[in-house]
Formats: sequence, C-alpha cells, structure tokens
Amino acid sequence: MGSPEMAEGAPPTVRQLRQVLLWPLRLIPVAQSRKAPWEILRDMGDASPWREVVDEYTGESGDFHERHYQEFTAFLPYVQRFLYGEGRASRQSNDPRTGSPMRVFRRRDIAQVRVLARPGDTPLVLDIVHADLYFFFDVDLVLLNLEVSARDLPLRAAQEQLYRFGRAYPGGWDDDGRAQHCAQSVEWLDAQGRVLAASDAQERELFLAHVCEHRAPRVAAHWAFMMQPLVSDHSGEPGPLRFRQIEYYRMPVMGYLALDDPQALSRADFLALGTVTGATDPTLTNTQGWLADFERSHCYDRFWGPGGAAPFTRYLCSGHSLMVVGGAQSHFFACRDRGVLAQFRHQHFLLFLIAHFQKAALLMYSDRLVEALRSLEIGNPDSVRAFKRAIRASFEGFLRFTHRYWFHEISDQAQVKALWHLTSRHLEIDPLYEEVKSRIADMSMYLEGDGLRRQANTIVRLTVVTIFGLIGTVTSGFLGMNLINEGDAPLAKKLVYFLAVFIPTIWLTFYTMAKSKRLSDFLDALSDERLSVWQKTKVLAAVWRPGTVERD
Repeated sequence: MGSPEMAEGAPPTVRQLRQVLLWPLRLIPVAQSRKAPWEILRDMGDASPWREVVDEYTGESGDFHERHYQEFTAFLPYVQRFLYGEGRASRQSNDPRTGSPMRVFRRRDIAQVRVLARPGDTPLVLDIVHADLYFFFDVDLVLLNLEVSARDLPLRAAQEQLYRFGRAYPGGWDDDGRAQHCAQSVEWLDAQGRVLAASDAQERELFLAHVCEHRAPRVAAHWAFMMQPLVSDHSGEPGPLRFRQIEYYRMPVMGYLALDDPQALSRADFLALGTVTGATDPTLTNTQGWLADFERSHCYDRFWGPGGAAPFTRYLCSGHSLMVVGGAQSHFFACRDRGVLAQFRHQHFLLFLIAHFQKAALLMYSDRLVEALRSLEIGNPDSVRAFKRAIRASFEGFLRFTHRYWFHEISDQAQVKALWHLTSRHLEIDPLYEEVKSRIADMSMYLEGDGLRRQANTIVRLTVVTIFGLIGTVTSGFLGMNLINEGDAPLAKKLVYFLAVFIPTIWLTFYTMAKSKRLSDFLDALSDERLSVWQKTKVLAAVWRPGTVERD
C-alpha cells in the first residue's frame, strides 16, 4: 500500500480537495399546472436565486474547450443525445425528441461555506465552485449538485469533511445533545464573508417535533436555504415547487484528493476514504471479513503504479461514493483541461449523475405505486377510477423512462466503463429496475384482468337479457306484428297502447338485468345434464330468494 516509513511520519496533507455532492429529490407535481418544474422556476424571475445555465454547448463556440470535447466523446451516441441533445439550437428546445431532456439552473450568491466538523476542530472555509439544480423532462426529480474545494488540509480534516458535510439532517444526538455524524456547524457565506444561513443541527427538539407530527424528517436549515424557493413538502412554508426525500439522508458524494505522496496512505486510510467513514480508524484490518475483498470490489487500480502520466492514481467506488486519489506533483493529475481533474469534473461526474438519477427515478416510481395503493378504497368508485389513472400513468411514465433514460452501457472507454459498472453494481440498479418493472407489470395485468372481467360480466348480463327477451320476440313474431290492429286509431289511443307496452318492457328489461347474475347461474344449471330437475328448480327459485349475491 505504501512506504511504512512515510506512514509513520507526519500525517499526509491533501494539497487539493474537491468534494461534489449529488442530492436526488422527488418533486411533487403542482396541481392544475401544465408547466414543467423548470418553467415554473424560470418564471419566478428575481424571486428566485436560480438562473438557467447557458453552458458550453449552448453558448458561444469560444467557451467550448478541449475538456468539453473529451467529455462528449467519452459517451456512446444514445447517451450523448440524452446529455446534449441534437445540436445547439435544440439544446434549449422543449421538445425532448430533439432537445436535451436535462435543464440546469445555478445560483451564484453563495461564495463559500464554513464547516466545523467536530467541537474543538478548526473551522474549514471552502470555496463554492458551483451550486446547480438538474431537472429532467417527464421525470418528477431534481438533483442538487454542489461542488466545493479547499487546499492544504490534513488528511483527517479532509476525511471528516467528506464524511460529515453532505447530511440533509442529523442522524441523532449524543448524551451532551451534540448532533452526531453531521458537521457541528455549517454556514453559507456570500462574497463579502457575511453569513447567509446556518445549520440548526443542534436544535434537537425541532427535529423531534417535526418527525412526530409529519412522520417525515425535517431538512436542516442550511440545506432548506440552499434549495429555496423549492421547499420541503412536509414543511409549512408556501411554495409552488415542493420536494420530498427519496433516498438516504447521506447525499451521494464524489471526492478528488491530491497528495504529495499517495503511497504514504495506509490500507486503513484507503478503507476510510472508500467507505466514507470519516477519520481513519486504526482498527480497520485485514481480519474483518467485509473488508477482505476491498481492493477487488471497491478499487479500480489500473493506474496504481509508478508508470503513466499520473503515477499512483487510485479510484475508490462504493456506489454511494466515488473517490480519486493521486499525486499533487503530477501535472496530468491536477490538470483541469486534459488530466484527471478534468475527467473527475466531467466524465466521472456525469456517469455518477446518470447512475443516481436512474436509481432515484426507480424509487420514485415505486413510491407512486405505494401511494396509489394506499389511497385505494374498493367500495368508492371515484377512488377506484383515481387508482386506475395513477397506475396507467405510472406504467406510461415507466415506459418512457425505459426508452429515454435506461442505459446498461454508457461508454466503451475502459476507465469510464469500469467505473460505471462498479457504481451501478454497488447501487444494485439492475435488480431494482427488475423489481419495479415487475410491480408495475403486476399492476397493469391486474387492471387488464379487471377490465376483461367487467367486460365478461357485461356480456353475460346482455346475454341473459337477450335470451329472456327472445321469448317475447319469438311469440310476438309468430302471432304477427299487427296483433292489435289499431293503425287507424286516434293518436291518443295509439299513445296509450304504446305506453302500455313500453313501460312494462322497460321494467322487465331492467328487472332482468338486475337479476342477470342469478339468472345466469340458472342458465348454467339448466345446461348441466348432471343436475336433476329438482336441483334445477331450486336454482330457479334462488333467483327470487332474498339475500346478498357476491359480486365478481
């Protein structure tokens, strides 16, 4: 893993740290609004800090650099169409057949973040590289993408930053009332260093009361500020764009760490980084079974060696996280145009985004099925109709998701392909897809079977009415159509005869329809040669027996 002498010396220093958070959230559709979520956000104007991004693919050609070209060529053609659309003009098109299905919004009022990981630690001030919102056509999801950077951090501080910063709310509190697992304090700062918002993780009673009342977690104050004007659906704040948490409260994280000597890291250091467990725990050893195959299952070590443009570069992937560790002295590792840093911020970020977007979308469809079933009342026709509409909408949406966003392979480049497989395998996206697909198929089959059953019942009833109506039809036909010859009678007399026949016929038709289920049972018994005359007579008598008949 590295040189023992170096490991026993001074703690390693992270010369450059990049941390990328990706927070998938479910959007709650706005009632009676046909606008897409990004259109609602765009129409807010100055009431929102978010502005739609005119990126390198939609802006002037002078803004398009080699790193963007390498990003584009890293992906297969169908992924390119998903990410970039069919051309500059179509990039901003509202037609998903030609334009990109993604819309990106960015806020620039937050310049830095001040983080206190633990009581007694030195607060870290990190630069906000960008804060973006990603929207997707026809999928009620939004992904917050936040990238921060810092330089010259002790390894322990970098590990704690990676571990504690991306928490939507505290996981609990210790005996002294201090929030656990998350940072003790987080403050958003503007360009002048003024505090825009601060975390409230230490306000335990606020979080307890919110969960007790809403059966849903309360988003910490600093993350709620970051998302505004989008608001949590379980909060009391008004807002046309509302969201719900859809995954674990730890946000998926990417990390880029440039060190003087990556070989100085011990195996325990790599284990802590790969599993994002905070400062290195010296008790992590080879004897622990779940760590025995760490290198095989979590590491991509093609570049972990003395050769190449960026010697001793290692990728660590757990699905929830994607880390890259390398040498700060390597120009290629730190190059933001052609090197590893450029790949980390472009190709690797996009593969990480696609994987977590797919997982979040599948979880969203699963939630929709649960909500549809929860609101179903079998005895309420309106509830049944709403249930059918919800299931059909989920089925149609899932079909569009499958054909527009579902990829098993995104690249043929060896590195991108390997990292994609590592990420998707750890996230278990394929089994989740099959599970959701099976559930939606079961619901669709139920609706189809229910429709066929109702059609069959209607046909049975109509058949019964036709059979019994045939008796009167044949009788009147045999006697002749002019059984009562009143063709020259006055109109009033004709009307009396008409009503005298019409009203009983209507009553008899509806009565036959009402008894059609029992009459159908009688016809079945009548056609069964194994039943005696007495048994058939009892079935006929049951037609008028009072009692409730079971409905199909």
